[in-house]
Amino acid sequence: MVISVSVVLLLGVAVVLALRYTRLALWHAVVCVLFGFYLSQTAAAPEVQRMVSTIVRAISGNT
Repeated sequence: MVISVSVVLLLGVAVVLALRYTRLALWHAVVCVLFGFYLSQTAAAPEVQRMVSTIVRAISGNT
């Protein structure tokens, strides 16, 4: 759960920065959020979560 909250906050900050500085259209951000929401309801969600956890562990240096 801690990793999920951290990743959500990090991605949220990235979206806000992209909206502000890279001319990301608001509707692009909305589409990405909706895609993530619907993806979390599919059978692919556990695999996505596993992949994100693996990446976070690799970045943090934990095995």
